[in-house]
Amino acid sequence: MPSQWLDVRRRLHQIPEGGFAEVKTQQLLLAHLRTLPAERVELQTWRTGVLVRVRGTQPRRTLGYRADMDGLPVTEETGVPFQSQHPGWMHACGHDVHMTVALAVTAHFAEHPMADDLVVIFQPAEEGPGGAAPLLASAEFQRWRPDALLALHVAPEHPVGTVACRPGLLFANTSELFIDLVGQGGHAAFPHRANDMVVAAAHLVTQLQTIVARNVDPLDSAVLTIGKISGGSKQNIIAERARLEGTLRTLSAAAMVRVKSRIEALVRGIETGFACQASIDYGANYRQVDNNPRLFQVFADWLQTSGAARLEVCPAAMTGEDFGYFSEVIPSLMFWLGVQSPHGLHHSQMLPDERALDVAFRVTTGFLRHLSAQP
Repeated sequence: MPSQWLDVRRRLHQIPEGGFAEVKTQQLLLAHLRTLPAERVELQTWRTGVLVRVRGTQPRRTLGYRADMDGLPVTEETGVPFQSQHPGWMHACGHDVHMTVALAVTAHFAEHPMADDLVVIFQPAEEGPGGAAPLLASAEFQRWRPDALLALHVAPEHPVGTVACRPGLLFANTSELFIDLVGQGGHAAFPHRANDMVVAAAHLVTQLQTIVARNVDPLDSAVLTIGKISGGSKQNIIAERARLEGTLRTLSAAAMVRVKSRIEALVRGIETGFACQASIDYGANYRQVDNNPRLFQVFADWLQTSGAARLEVCPAAMTGEDFGYFSEVIPSLMFWLGVQSPHGLHHSQMLPDERALDVAFRVTTGFLRHLSAQP
């Protein structure tokens, strides 16, 4: 990878922004993309994202490459000279790496085109509220809709020089979960005159934990985590309101339906048992990421002969990714890129090994060109 892209990655790392707020990020991307040959490269924006078409020499189809753009509300603690300049925000999921690779890939094919057209998608709001679904439905995307789509995700647990992938299910179905309980507040000395939502919330938390244990097939994995509970205002005031915030993850769409059905039944029981009102909001829902089996086999065979990276066939993960909206309707392949960091995704000290940029560039450009040559 040409050396100037290392500086670009560090500049992107300094300006993490939230979903659909990637204004500076979009401006930086456009500044680089507008330097590419206009006779071969065409740009269009979508909200805070960017789509780029690079014309091929003899196009029979359109290949796609997707990179996500947004950061996370994490205070960075890496201590590097180029750490985040936006207080409380960090590229803790590696999207700065994803975008840098996408920029370098775009520039490479603008100068050294392959046969097929290439569409590079810089997608906002992967971390939330979810940019893939509305982008997929947009006129801008449909104008250049690819016939096959490739993407990568950094993997701190894998060494540099390694990519990890598998056919079929790669990432889980995921859903946010927000439950609000409303009862009757009052003085702690007179509990019989109030209706305590802290107690109701405590009962609900323990009941929710029975869903995975008793309502999901043990051979069909699911995770239900309540990560935050809030309620009450003072130690001697009975709480009128309580809120539970959590996440759901399943390895099948059917299991997600089952889990949500049981949540709703248990919440109705809390309403009856505690004479309160309850509401459920599932927030952002992400489809499972499924790798097209044929694309995976072509990828695995090419890696074996090219030596571009070492392939590890990995298990499916409970990680969520809105790339699943694309893989649901377009033959797609996503792979993990080894970046060898002692700190995992979303951690305040997660710092990818920058040598992985060369690996990603070599794998992505090589495989796209190989794919373009396939019948």
